[in-house]
Amino acid sequence: MKTIIAIPAASDEGLQSKISGHFGHCQQYTLVTVEDGAITETGVLPNIPHQQGGCMAPVNHLASNGVQILLAGGMGMRPLAGFNEVGIEVFKCEEGDDIQSAVDGYLQNKLPRFVVQHTCGGGVEH
Repeated sequence: MKTIIAIPAASDEGLQSKISGHFGHCQQYTLVTVEDGAITETGVLPNIPHQQGGCMAPVNHLASNGVQILLAGGMGMRPLAGFNEVGIEVFKCEEGDDIQSAVDGYLQNKLPRFVVQHTCGGGVEH
């Protein structure tokens, strides 16, 4: 089964990119396609501004690009609810880790599901 995973990236360095601290404010997402537990493809998906639909804009952007899993270090409650609505599963990873480590953690079932207690309150720093 083919699964597309998105990870908010702080740079465009593929699997070596660091994870951006807040999913909706990253410049791009690294997309990782996994089949039978192995990475088969990587790519970059530019993010879109919040002004084009508020907090749901990035959620809908990822959903429309076939993303099924999101690995994120931080997000607010509204986007988390949005991901639940569109059927994208969200898992918690650590800001600053590289994307390869996060994907490996996901594939080894070591990442917890992102729950309400993980959400940010919002604000300028996000």
